[in-house]
Amino acid sequence: MVKHIVLWKLKEYAQGADKKANAIKMKKMLESLHGVVPGAYKMEVGINYNPGGYDIVLYSEFNDHDALESYQIHSEYLRVAEFIQGITSDRAVADYMV
Repeated sequence: MVKHIVLWKLKEYAQGADKKANAIKMKKMLESLHGVVPGAYKMEVGINYNPGGYDIVLYSEFNDHDALESYQIHSEYLRVAEFIQGITSDRAVADYMV
């Protein structure tokens, strides 16, 4: 199993919306990927309420490294990633096997 954790900081204003609206939209878009991309069997998305930290966190689990790589080139993921790139200012990621 591979665990994939991503943290993002959002821009104060981007794509015609403020940070709060973009956070809600991003959460919904990421959650829409669950069950669509084969091999991704768990996905949780949270909006951080602790000021000063990253704004959004994604915790996901994949069957294996190949499943994670397939997720990252899937057309639905790429659509969501394009939106995310336009509204974020920073990103941290960790992938590990258990």
